Amino acid sequence: MRCRTRYRDCKGAPPIEAIPRRRAGITPAREEAEQAFLDAAERLLVSVGYAGITTRKVAEEAGLNHGLVHYYFGSMQELLLQVLERFTDRLVERQREMYAAPGPFIEKWRTAMRYLDEDEDSGYAKIWYELQAMGWNDPEIRKRVARITRVWYDVIDEALTKAMDEYGLDRSTFSSEAIVTLVGTFNMGIHLQRLSGVNWGHRELLRAIDGWLVQLEAAKAQRESAKKPA
Repeated sequence: MRCRTRYRDCKGAPPIEAIPRRRAGITPAREEAEQAFLDAAERLLVSVGYAGITTRKVAEEAGLNHGLVHYYFGSMQELLLQVLERFTDRLVERQREMYAAPGPFIEKWRTAMRYLDEDEDSGYAKIWYELQAMGWNDPEIRKRVARITRVWYDVIDEALTKAMDEYGLDRSTFSSEAIVTLVGTFNMGIHLQRLSGVNWGHRELLRAIDGWLVQLEAAKAQRESAKKPA
């Protein structure tokens, strides 16, 4: 069985279309309580980090009985992973809608770069790296977090593969896989450095990439103009 993209698992299973959600069939009251716990854990991950979170703190933040955390989620780790997966679902949908909209790729890229700032301000970048740090010593958590990274790479793959075709880029120098990996690593690196208080050079790098895209857009316009009948 072949994967639809390079960043999805094959091994006989259907392609990964989205991060799986929790089971269906729960009562509205339980759904409301679970969402309250997820909201509370999300706020605490941003404000104090996973090392400062306890079952009682989450319950107090949610205004619910602390015994329900393990009853509903099985463990604190599962709750925190579901926080990241839920947050990622929202952002992936945002990203896919943005790239699917009409308009030149350069404008979509500029929007995506603004999202870097938004994701930092919203706390998503911190939550992502908090869970990555948890996974460094836990293979199961690491597997779940890596899966989220593959979902992001899939979004980037779809957008950049199309852009490379539109710009007529020579893939003998950089393959589409290499470009996708470069951009994915670049995005993650910027988030990590900002969380560590390192900000120098980011604006200059973004301006340089933007200038290159302006040149590619101009070359694309010239090719399209040359194809029009006189």
